[in-house]
Amino acid sequence: MALRIGNRQARWLWLQAQGLSDTPTGPLDLQDTIRRLGYVQLDTIQNVTRAHHHILWSRNQNYREPMLDRLLGEDRAVFEHFTHDASVLPMEFYPMWQRQFRRLGDKVAGYASFQKAVAEIGGEEIKARIAAEGPLSTQAFDTKVTGKKQMWDRPPHKRVMDQLWYAGELATSHRLNFTKYYDLSERVIPSHHREFDHDDEGQIDWLCRNALDRLAFGSLGEIQRFWDAVNAKETRLWADSAKDAVTVEVENHEGQWLKALAPPDIEVRLATLSRPTTRLRIINPFDPAVRDRNRLLNLFGFRYRNEMFVPAARRQWGYYVYPILEGDRFVGRIEIKADRAASHLRVTQYWPEPAARRFAARHDRLSAELARLARLIGVGQVLWECDRL
Repeated sequence: MALRIGNRQARWLWLQAQGLSDTPTGPLDLQDTIRRLGYVQLDTIQNVTRAHHHILWSRNQNYREPMLDRLLGEDRAVFEHFTHDASVLPMEFYPMWQRQFRRLGDKVAGYASFQKAVAEIGGEEIKARIAAEGPLSTQAFDTKVTGKKQMWDRPPHKRVMDQLWYAGELATSHRLNFTKYYDLSERVIPSHHREFDHDDEGQIDWLCRNALDRLAFGSLGEIQRFWDAVNAKETRLWADSAKDAVTVEVENHEGQWLKALAPPDIEVRLATLSRPTTRLRIINPFDPAVRDRNRLLNLFGFRYRNEMFVPAARRQWGYYVYPILEGDRFVGRIEIKADRAASHLRVTQYWPEPAARRFAARHDRLSAELARLARLIGVGQVLWECDRL
């Protein structure tokens, strides 16, 4: 009979695996935080603070914005590449990313837009300039988009540089005000990481096992989507041969039991499981804890979508809306916006969940979290522009 994991246990396991179970204080080990998460998604939008900074700060509120840039550009402790989106990953994962370089490099090289771009400026020309001049951003090149411009158009040199980056021939050297600088991979990635040569089967096994370890339990689809570096068939074949993965049944928020796999230490995790902190946290829309919307709905009954790219007239909530986590429940969502020049953090909308009773203690916790977030970005005042309760 399969091991059964009740819904509350499942929520606690997931929050523990995500580093959201403990109070986010104490000594900060940034490398270990990223290693435990597996990856941290990067995003350009600085609504309050950029997503990657917010994600790391949510795990330990001693984190500050310059720390990740130093870890990437100076310490070489992480590298940038693509999971389901652009992300930073621990440098020691690099040997297991070789097939992802091939998969994405070949995929992008097959695009008609790339074929058109490479006819104008070749990859060897770009690499020769970088070899001679050092790390360069796309601003160092001057090819232009021709013809009618579309939303996602990029100049030829940007398309070619990105293909080289996807293929692992170029790597992110550093970022300056979030502008990416490309360098030859051999000048960024330590040689002992580049020289490993694992076969595809070994890499698939590593990717699936490490996804399951960070999920604490998961369906085949959740395992596949974690890195988005294996396909459905590869995940299924791995599961068929994974002798130490544990078959479990997990209760969703409606009381239904769903089949899943769990890592071999699942019973130890359950035996040592403790109630999450009651600390209220404002979670970034790109946080890995909420990225898989189906998993979020199944576990917490919280229906969420990111509406940034939804036309304003069709939005149910707003442009940049943050889920609110309290203990083991998502109790609402909030729309906030930083005005750094005026030293304000503005609260423009607040929507408690229907089942989350409004009471003063929760409002106090929310106010405390907003004040902490304001301190992170160095603004002096939180302004409420909507009803507080």
